[in-house]
Amino acid sequence: MNNELFESLKSQKIETPSWGYGNSGTRFKTFAAPGAARTVWEKIDDAAEVHRLTGIAPSVALHIPWDEVSHYADMGAYAQSRGISIGAINPNVFQDEEYKLGSIGNPDPAIRERALGHLLECVEILKQTGSRDLSLWFADGTNYAGQDDIRSRKRRVREALQVVHDALPSGARMLVEYKLFEPAFYFTDLFDWGAAFAHCIAIGEKAEVLVDLGHHAQSVNIEAIVAFLLDEGRLGGFHFNARRYADDDLIVGTTNPYELFCIYSELVGAEHSDDPIAKAAAQNVAYMIDQSHNIEPKVEAMLQSVLNCQEAYAKALLVDRPRLAAAQQAGDVLEAHRVLTDAFRTDVRPLLAEFRERIGVPTDPIAAHRASGYREKVTSERGTAVGGGGYPVKK
Repeated sequence: MNNELFESLKSQKIETPSWGYGNSGTRFKTFAAPGAARTVWEKIDDAAEVHRLTGIAPSVALHIPWDEVSHYADMGAYAQSRGISIGAINPNVFQDEEYKLGSIGNPDPAIRERALGHLLECVEILKQTGSRDLSLWFADGTNYAGQDDIRSRKRRVREALQVVHDALPSGARMLVEYKLFEPAFYFTDLFDWGAAFAHCIAIGEKAEVLVDLGHHAQSVNIEAIVAFLLDEGRLGGFHFNARRYADDDLIVGTTNPYELFCIYSELVGAEHSDDPIAKAAAQNVAYMIDQSHNIEPKVEAMLQSVLNCQEAYAKALLVDRPRLAAAQQAGDVLEAHRVLTDAFRTDVRPLLAEFRERIGVPTDPIAAHRASGYREKVTSERGTAVGGGGYPVKK
């Protein structure tokens, strides 16, 4: 059993975000962290350290223009020399003054054109870095009823997304993210998974939905959304984090580990199903972290996130699928529930320690990181930066 499970664990890949290694935080205050990455090169170094310790974090996502460089081929080569690759490209059309009323949904055609130009620039960066995914999130929306025409905004968004979709090279995807609210408090153009899904269906096969765990109302059943999108073949990826109240960007699995397990259970179930659409979708999902580590040590926080995903996945692999299906078919409500919760309650830490030993990484990556002196080394070399990661630290 362990050999089969270990083969599945070997296939797990978690992508870490460059912005999680720099100084970033809430819109109220960003606390400067000693040793936080100041440049994209240092972010790649930190991402490589997380992969070295876990063996399952082989790529790092970029945020443009936060991670802008003159030659992206050089960046890709540097990442490769550190044992990782460049992952999803994330455009930024939410920080400039012009985007106060939105980017691709803005009523001003000149501003929409500017935003579209940046998205197309990021398509070119995707080509240069060899990335597969263009990850799209928009702060577009309105704060007051009547502020703008909602149907017109929908058409503007659709038109821009179509242009970007058609510019993508073969094999590439655009992952369309949604968010319930913030910074738009009356209406957000991509306000839920249904809106993102409708756009993707209309636009084309290269468009898929990205699920950010923090972008939902309280008590929304995210695993049901995941199951639905898998069945439709349109689940493109995740931004893993956790929220207690809203989009808190906390370490994934810290506030609701059972939810994370149930999400992974749906993914594992689809991957091992006889349904070719769901199976293919599950095998093609991009597992990405999107977190803002404001008071936590950056690398250690990222390690904790990756390891929490690994633990949830391991537990999901332990679900007795034949027994679960039999109980479901028989209408045995509590037996089906027990099958699922038995796997969740299993202590997989010894099993994961054995797995790590087999693949040649530390059995306890957190302890290894703390004992390695890496944090002290980068703190000595980098000092404490005034700002970084796209969220300036206020003096």
